[in-house]
Amino acid sequence: MSPAHSRTPDDPQYTNWDRARLSVVVPVGVIVAVAIVCIVVAVLSSAQRADEVALAQERQLLSNALQNVGHRVLRETDSVASSQGAFEHIRQKFDPAWVEERAGAWLATYFQHDLVLIFDKTDRPIYSRLGRVAADPNALDFRPPEIMAVLDTVRGRASNNANAIRLSDQPAPDAGARPNVLELRRIMGQPAVVAAVAIGDGRLAAAYDTEAPVLISVKFIGPQVINATSSHLGLNNLRIADSGSPVPEGDYGYQVTAPDGSRIVDLAWTPKQPGAEIVRNVVPFIAVALAGFALLGAFVLRYMRRTAVAIAAGENRLRHLALHDPLCGLPNRIFFSERLEAVIDEVAATGVPAALFYIDLDHFKDVNDTLGHPVGDELIRNVTLRLSHTLRGGDLVARLGGDEFAVLSSIGGDSAMLMALGQRLISTICAPYGIAGQNIVIGASIGIAVIDKNCAGAPDVMRYADMALYRAKNEGRNRACIYDNAMDADLSNRKLLEGDLREAIQKNQLRLLYQPIVDKSGNVMLGVEALCRWTHPTRGEISPAEFIPLAENSGLIVELGAWVLRKAMMDGLAWPSLTVAVNVSALQFRRADFAELVERTLTETGFDPARLELEITESVLIGNFDTAEASMLRLKALGVQLALDDFGTGYSSLLYLRRFPFNKLKIDRSFVLSIEKAADAAAIVHAVVSLGRGLGMKVTAEGVETADQHLFLRAAGVHQMQGYRFGRPTTADRITARLASPEDYRNSDQPSSLAG
Repeated sequence: MSPAHSRTPDDPQYTNWDRARLSVVVPVGVIVAVAIVCIVVAVLSSAQRADEVALAQERQLLSNALQNVGHRVLRETDSVASSQGAFEHIRQKFDPAWVEERAGAWLATYFQHDLVLIFDKTDRPIYSRLGRVAADPNALDFRPPEIMAVLDTVRGRASNNANAIRLSDQPAPDAGARPNVLELRRIMGQPAVVAAVAIGDGRLAAAYDTEAPVLISVKFIGPQVINATSSHLGLNNLRIADSGSPVPEGDYGYQVTAPDGSRIVDLAWTPKQPGAEIVRNVVPFIAVALAGFALLGAFVLRYMRRTAVAIAAGENRLRHLALHDPLCGLPNRIFFSERLEAVIDEVAATGVPAALFYIDLDHFKDVNDTLGHPVGDELIRNVTLRLSHTLRGGDLVARLGGDEFAVLSSIGGDSAMLMALGQRLISTICAPYGIAGQNIVIGASIGIAVIDKNCAGAPDVMRYADMALYRAKNEGRNRACIYDNAMDADLSNRKLLEGDLREAIQKNQLRLLYQPIVDKSGNVMLGVEALCRWTHPTRGEISPAEFIPLAENSGLIVELGAWVLRKAMMDGLAWPSLTVAVNVSALQFRRADFAELVERTLTETGFDPARLELEITESVLIGNFDTAEASMLRLKALGVQLALDDFGTGYSSLLYLRRFPFNKLKIDRSFVLSIEKAADAAAIVHAVVSLGRGLGMKVTAEGVETADQHLFLRAAGVHQMQGYRFGRPTTADRITARLASPEDYRNSDQPSSLAG
């Protein structure tokens, strides 16, 4: 090449190319070099880590092997102690020959136990066997202090167990004797596994069986055990090391120590070293492959790492949402069901009972309907906080539904403790809440089911708690009830009674009585109220307070209400001068076809709509404003009269009186009964009468029984009255007779006093 075509470093074209190349090659080279260094370091670190992991696994395997030896000794000892023969020949009556053959010789010969001891209920040794030699029964006084410490543990007495490792996987009871004890400790200067099993009475819990003889068996951890363990685990040169002697280089020393730091046994072996093998096998391939894929691998790993983190976070979030209530954050029904199954399995395994508390908030729906769902949601969150702060750390509280909560507690099966916790939960929930400027008070009913070994499964436990909750509600709410077998009988009786009621409706076996409604003088009958009665063929008279709620809970109230409505109209045809009042349940009124049913019945019976008076309570209106208003307007268009029954006992909202087209207010009998004794009741009656008159409604007082009540209500301006003073509920024939001879039913007695 001629000098004219050669290029020097000062050539601008050469410099630009070189710089461009360096700007690419150098960063890539640095990246590759760093990657190679990192990979080499990673391989070496991985090799070292593999050695550490392998050593940790060998330590864990050795620890597990010692535990397995202990559990095998315990099982072998328990197979003798828990047998019926041991109960008969050791506990009931000591039989030396049987003990030697079936206990001592059996454990020593077949299971190679080194030391077998039996202590009676006074902790006196009654049998001992060291190896294959049994001691003379008349010269027994073999009480090594280590053995006595184990015996103290079985008896539930305070003992020094800090120099031993407890191998039993059963939790220790808080107090009392134990069914068995399994420890790793030094016995007579040698490391050994000690198993002690009480020869118990199956009729007594272990904690209270203080007279059980105790069978103690010892297996020394000697060369035979060590060699078997070494062969089984593949630990090279496993041996018992001399205390204080240095471990040869390349071997690993493992000291088994008690909680107090005292030495039980020193072991040593030659650990495996997979790290060197990893380096020899992996390095050649890594050296070739990393040159081309280091950079790409770095980007891929980075991307995969970020993606995996994002996916894991999303899965955790989705699982949390699937198992927890979104409103209050408590575990939901799915989570609770899984935990309940686990608790049942745990109780079956340990025998320690647990309890399920099924909580239902009383009047929560009223809060939602009157104050709005945001206030109801905040109330749920407040209840959640109170329950969480009331319960112990190990208890689980979950929200099963709208106003239903459940608590799983390990409190046990003692009825007094269960009721105490139930009452504490009720008191916590029932304390007033301050939410959105409103002072809110709710109630709570709790059904309690004990979870013990006899529980068949989660559905049965939930059913038991639900029946107990039903009992709590029937007994007046704001209380806790514990499930018992009688509740199954109650449920069966309710089902039978429900079937009888259905048959009675179908076969027209019910009857109606009518209570007169009179004017303020008490002498002129203006109407009647239809009251349903049921005489059972075998049980006799069934109270309406019993069969009406049964009909509402079973849905029969719709069919029953239709029968009462038709029957009342048919009977009322004989009294053209009277109105006929019929009570309507909330379930019946909320049906979309109720107004159509009333219209059809009026048409079929020919009854005058203006004489039909339907009595409804505030529970019909709560949370049902639009539907209720539409039904009431349609009934008013037919000419039917509407009365608000039991006014003053519920929310008594003025909104109801303004929005809904009522013709009449009925003052609840509880106020009437109190006007002679309480001034505030009298004031409430005056206020209701004034309110009704101001809104253009007639006012009827229920439950009038005395002349003083009659005079007071008449002076207060009540339009109509009903009660025992003017006539008890009676048959249609007697109503007809009263209309024919009204002078026979006039009240002649005079009042004696009035409430102040």
